[in-house]
Amino acid sequence: MNNPVTSLKERLGRYGIWSVGLRSEDPDRRPELDESAAELEELGFGTLWLGGSSSTANAAPLVHATKSITVGTSIQSIWQHDPADTAAAYAELEATHPGRFLLGLGVSHAKLTDQYRRPYSALVGYLDELDAAGVPAERRVLAALGPKTLELARDRAAGAIPYLVTPEYTAYAREILGEGPLLAPELKVVLERDPARARSVARDYLAMYLSLPNYTNNFLRHGFTESDLADGGSDRLIDAVYAWGDEDHIRERIAAFHAAGADHVALQVVTDDPRDALPREEWRRLADLLT
Repeated sequence: MNNPVTSLKERLGRYGIWSVGLRSEDPDRRPELDESAAELEELGFGTLWLGGSSSTANAAPLVHATKSITVGTSIQSIWQHDPADTAAAYAELEATHPGRFLLGLGVSHAKLTDQYRRPYSALVGYLDELDAAGVPAERRVLAALGPKTLELARDRAAGAIPYLVTPEYTAYAREILGEGPLLAPELKVVLERDPARARSVARDYLAMYLSLPNYTNNFLRHGFTESDLADGGSDRLIDAVYAWGDEDHIRERIAAFHAAGADHVALQVVTDDPRDALPREEWRRLADLLT
């Protein structure tokens, strides 16, 4: 019998697209979102990751609009969605499109919710309730960064989907997870060859994340300094968490994550457009680059 996590890795593929824009709830944008998802499937990406505070409700229309691609939340905040409601929504989508949805869960950030209390214990309790409601461990993944949450992703989920990390961190996470669990880090991509231009676009986008201690503390744990976090991020930090440059260099950066132990890399194309944009031309360029 196939190991369910091995089967999951095969379904996700080597590359996916991470996008905030795809989770829009604006009904007027529904045709554009569905068309974009269908095109990403045709371009060969194995998974669509719905960025930001996404949910099963955001994922369901994209599952309906596509044929076989996996759709995952990256992440659904445990503070915003009751576990019983989450389990019911999962069961409904599983009944109509079995195996197509992957529940990505996380504790979000203290600055983004006034409910933030004992996040690790809250996440454990949430998983307990999902167990009781029948959501299989192999159909959920955790936005893990620290060692305790990585261990939880190993023991209580299919694996980890760390955000804003480096190849070196990926190797560290793989050591804690062991060989079996899924490891699917996110990587930001700027399709720009000019160093000053690429780093400027990257720095503008990174600024928000550098105000969130979950990320900055993780950087400090893994060899970066306070000076790396100042003024939008040092060149060293930008170059560690982004892939930019010519096609060969971008391929090399992505390959570094796989070499460090990633099963799948969730690629987020960053441009100077608004955060909810759908960079369809850049997605096409990225697909060409990967083939």
